[in-house]
Amino acid sequence: MSTFVQKPAEVEKKWILIDAEGLVVGRLATIIATHLRGKHKATYTPHVDDGDNVIVINAEKVAFTGKKYADKKYYWHTGYPGGIKERTARQIIEGRFPERVLEKAVERMIPRGPLGRRQMKNLRVYAGSNHPHEAQQPTVLDVAALSSKNTRSA
Repeated sequence: MSTFVQKPAEVEKKWILIDAEGLVVGRLATIIATHLRGKHKATYTPHVDDGDNVIVINAEKVAFTGKKYADKKYYWHTGYPGGIKERTARQIIEGRFPERVLEKAVERMIPRGPLGRRQMKNLRVYAGSNHPHEAQQPTVLDVAALSSKNTRSA
């Protein structure tokens, strides 16, 4: 009995389309991160990029649970003394690049390093419902049907 190790040449990548409208950010991010890493496949190998390409549309319509929409803060540092900045989730989603909330949630679930950066390049997030990847014929993954907790009920 020997352990299966996948070679990079043997990897078969699929294209997955996810509609993020009304889905909870954290739960959606875990599903996306799992597909980017390839952990949903039986051929998963930790040191090989064998995950799928993921397209997310309607990222501006994601939901937060509780009071996170108004209270959750995203921090970054400018590099200057006293240069810590913050924005709430509401400011980012209502701002110029609402897809960054979902991108950051997924990025923080992927391991840091060269492999993680390569896997993040397989993620495409769009704020609206249009995307330029129709030629890849992506299969639709219905995240809302996986669990009732994945959607936000008013």
